[in-house]
Amino acid sequence: MNPRDTLPPGIFGQNRTMVTPHYAVMPPEGILESRLPGFARAKIHFHTSPAMGANFAQAMLAMEDGGGTTGPITDGLEHFLYVLDGTAEVTADDQVQTLDAGGYAYVAAGGSYAIRAVGAAARAIWIKRPYIPAAGITPRASFFGHRNQAPRVHKHTRGRAWQTLLGEADLSMDMEINILSFAPGTYFPFVETHIMQHGLYMLEGQGLYLLGREWHECWAGDFIWMGAYVPQQFYATGWGETAYLLYKDVNRDVVF
Repeated sequence: MNPRDTLPPGIFGQNRTMVTPHYAVMPPEGILESRLPGFARAKIHFHTSPAMGANFAQAMLAMEDGGGTTGPITDGLEHFLYVLDGTAEVTADDQVQTLDAGGYAYVAAGGSYAIRAVGAAARAIWIKRPYIPAAGITPRASFFGHRNQAPRVHKHTRGRAWQTLLGEADLSMDMEINILSFAPGTYFPFVETHIMQHGLYMLEGQGLYLLGREWHECWAGDFIWMGAYVPQQFYATGWGETAYLLYKDVNRDVVF
């Protein structure tokens, strides 16, 4: 059992949580569950939303065996569902697939989605946002994929692998989802400062994240939101490989 499961918080409530107007670091133990209409036997832990300043919403779905949506849902948004553990039956429009850990689905805006744990409890990352169309470009249809099928490409440093799940060099997409993996001691070669927002979920390992002018320790299960233009850099620590799932808004002009 993890010591965090047995010990009360310190008398001054010490933890690693930090929420600012420009970024947030959120360990899982402080993110309370929500329950939503259209879901049964499922808890939704919202990581970020427009209420925080994000241009998307992200949550972790914790579903009991058989739990999840009670039927297909159509809300006009585009959705991304990534299975963290367990097995889930996912519907994307008229397509249905059973996904294990690492499986994912993109649901095009205006389509319907559903997700249900199969055989045991399951957890999934859920990202949703309004789709921004681009003149002359046909939106991408819904599709499925798996982390194991995404090539590991090394960029900038030999110890950092990049897996594109959706969006790279596809102008029909207004968001990218990638998995970045780091060998111990590997780091970004420079501090990034860019217009894109990020939603980051730590899949494995641990590391130090520079946000603004401060370093934050992050572990598997943590969530980080990064607003536009926040200086950022990552340094992998620990004994094994570190990996995180990363949302990024892309391919659209600025809004005035």
